[in-house]
Amino acid sequence: MRVDQFDFDLPEDRIALRPVSPRDSARLLVVGADGTLAHAQVRDLPDFLRVGDALVLNDTKVIPARLRGVRMARADVATTPKIEVTLHKRIAPDRFLAFAKPARKLEAGDRLLLGATIEATVVTRGGGGEVEMGFAIGGAELDAAIAEQGEIPLPPYIAGKRKPDARDTQDYQTIFAKDAVSVAAPTAGLHFTPELFSALNARGITRETVTLHVGAGTFLPVSAEDTTAHKMHAEWAHLPAATAERLNRVHAGNGRVVAVGTTSLRTLESAADAEGNMHAFTGETDIFITPGYRFRAVDVLLTNFHLPRSTLFMLVSAFSGLETMRAAYAEAIKESYRFYSYGDACLLFRRP
Repeated sequence: MRVDQFDFDLPEDRIALRPVSPRDSARLLVVGADGTLAHAQVRDLPDFLRVGDALVLNDTKVIPARLRGVRMARADVATTPKIEVTLHKRIAPDRFLAFAKPARKLEAGDRLLLGATIEATVVTRGGGGEVEMGFAIGGAELDAAIAEQGEIPLPPYIAGKRKPDARDTQDYQTIFAKDAVSVAAPTAGLHFTPELFSALNARGITRETVTLHVGAGTFLPVSAEDTTAHKMHAEWAHLPAATAERLNRVHAGNGRVVAVGTTSLRTLESAADAEGNMHAFTGETDIFITPGYRFRAVDVLLTNFHLPRSTLFMLVSAFSGLETMRAAYAEAIKESYRFYSYGDACLLFRRP
């Protein structure tokens, strides 16, 4: 499909720079399987689900993956230009893949001083600003240094308007986050509060977790003119065997699997076979979901509002239909919903 079919105009003032408080007071646009629209709040989620449904959340945790520093002087160049790197994938205890700015000032062998004390060497420089970096320290020692000296890597559409601050260390993290590896939050999960979990429990909604470590590639634009020419970034995901078995039993009992966020959905769909049975899954997934995809595992999707021409808007268009989602987004813009990571949410019931 042509990528321009997934374009739309979004006024700048619809981009949320801070989340609402409390988290579950965010607005919720409910999109029925037939395309009907209803307005609610996230705290109303239990009213739209039923006994026997299962909520699936991504428990990944965001690390302060943005590091600022300088390239140290070279033998032939005395200057020390400022460098910013965003770590996006760990490949060894002391090595990361990262996106660097400005990458044109780096070459293999360059030494960097990041933060106050973190020393690194550029191992290789690839395309699109990506570099492989080797650090002078590794493991838990490196993790502690990054946690102390790094910044929460707010998405570009927020970071371009304000700097991250202490509030973001709480705001840009789900209350159930566990494994600190991601460089972006599973943002649909940001809306949950202990009170909302209690209401879901009272409704008879079970809760499961999967893990998908979100990479910085999630923010990369689709530069191809046709979706068939786009190469999806790969991310590490994990669905335990016991969780897969419980979710299969949900379907067997006519319950619905409700994915909280596109990361949870991509994990479940990567783990499902052609008959819709989910199996244990651990490894990289680069599943790219566009209209025409046949969903096998997920029946309902809670997700935020996504960027135009993005792989995520393509995914929700596959789930509910392109024209339905274009109409839903037009309604959200007209009604002043807040967009993107710190914004409001929509609840999508998969079209038949």
